Amino acid sequence: MAKVLPRSHSRAAAVQALYQALVNGQELASDEDALNFVTAENSEKMDKKYFGILVAGVSKEIETLDLELAFAVDRNLSDIDPVERSVLRIAVYEFIHRPEIPYRVVLNEAVELAKSFGGEKGHKYVNGVLDKMGSKLRTDEYKAAKERRKKS
Repeated sequence: MAKVLPRSHSRAAAVQALYQALVNGQELASDEDALNFVTAENSEKMDKKYFGILVAGVSKEIETLDLELAFAVDRNLSDIDPVERSVLRIAVYEFIHRPEIPYRVVLNEAVELAKSFGGEKGHKYVNGVLDKMGSKLRTDEYKAAKERRKKS
């Protein structure tokens, strides 16, 4: 069994915090507020600094992230399950602001989060949306990944 890295726990915790804030109609004013929503499993193993970056970044840029997502979603964002919406926002934030994290890593992490926290087929939807987002936001990486798959 593969070891789960601290950043993976940070992403899981960020999904929990953003989801809870979304369904409760709250804003996350601080890392402290966000940490209140996180399970002990993730809080003990996560990179708290990266967690704070994700939660603050997504919270601050939610409108921009949603505008970007409009490119790839087939419905109104408010109609997307809150878990999947939170996962998509985190992934798009990473696509835009964390270029050192490879496209495939962002995509795979988001799919795993959707499998863990989302609905039965939510991970397939997340995968499809992020594949389109990758073609827009990480054009060169996206093309290279597609080429590698064709050759194998």
